[in-house]
Amino acid sequence: MRQYLSLPMALATIALTDAAFTAPLGAQERHVLTGATAFIWNLAGEVRLEPGTGSDVVVEVTRGGDDGRRLDVSASGGRLRIVYPASDIVYRAGREGRSSTTLTVREDGTFGGDWGRGGRRVRVRTSGSGMEAHADLRVQVPPGKRVEVHLALGDVTVENVDGDLRLDVHSASIRTSGTKGRLSLDAGSGSVRVDDAEGELEVDTGSGSTSVTRFSGQLVNVDAGSGSVTLREVTASRVSVDVGSGSVRAEALGTDDLSVETGSGGVEVALTKVPKDTEIDTGSGSVRIELPANTNADLDIQTGSGGISTDFPVTMDKMHRRELRGRIGQGGSRITVSTGSGGVRLIKR
Repeated sequence: MRQYLSLPMALATIALTDAAFTAPLGAQERHVLTGATAFIWNLAGEVRLEPGTGSDVVVEVTRGGDDGRRLDVSASGGRLRIVYPASDIVYRAGREGRSSTTLTVREDGTFGGDWGRGGRRVRVRTSGSGMEAHADLRVQVPPGKRVEVHLALGDVTVENVDGDLRLDVHSASIRTSGTKGRLSLDAGSGSVRVDDAEGELEVDTGSGSTSVTRFSGQLVNVDAGSGSVTLREVTASRVSVDVGSGSVRAEALGTDDLSVETGSGGVEVALTKVPKDTEIDTGSGSVRIELPANTNADLDIQTGSGGISTDFPVTMDKMHRRELRGRIGQGGSRITVSTGSGGVRLIKR
């Protein structure tokens, strides 16, 4: 027996079918990502990660820009890809100043990571001519879930998420607060700010400042090409900071293993306890270390150009104008400092 749809019902069916492929601008498209890890690729827009429920990651996509309808949003299994059918993308909304990045994008919309080679060169910028389109994403992450986000141009915000997060951006800022678990943050160009985090933290930036405030956990590892690094109220088993060009400042830092290296830039560290092993190396820049009054440590300090001063009584093994070897108190913990150009000062807290 044949069944026929009335005209209103037929039109509604057509409308729903079209919406599945091209949602109107401003409308939210909801996608569920299954599997152990959720992977997300987007060239332009704002990405916001929030706590979710259940076992799957849910992504709400909102298109924007004059050409936003041309975006192809594809979701299957644990992968969401937003395909931009152009080689010049313009993202104007919500951006201050001029930004631009060029990258290789594969035909399926993926980029970065170990997803095979090939693709076309795509330029994404905040001004000029091209396809004016972007997609804003709201990502709901259940506790303990692993999520990997790739973004070319825009901003990423994470609030109160408990999970294993990898955020890889080309020209974008990253800000997280209230997170638990593992954070891996990779920014080619843009600032990184982490507040109130627990777990493990790895930050890799090409250029841009890094700020970590109120962290507790096993590891803080910061690798910055250029840009200042600031740590406040950080407690971790190991803290490692490597900066090509930029200063390092740490306040209320508690760790058992501290390593700081700068190509050019000063280092200021205020410690709540004496690490078992402290190693600071600067190519050009002074070093200032604030230590507890009851410090017991073995010292090995050398400067290429600059003086050495200490508030602590030191039992000398070797002392020259630019070299000091000896002990504070009974010794035990190890403090090694080397500067190519710049003085070294040890301050009693």
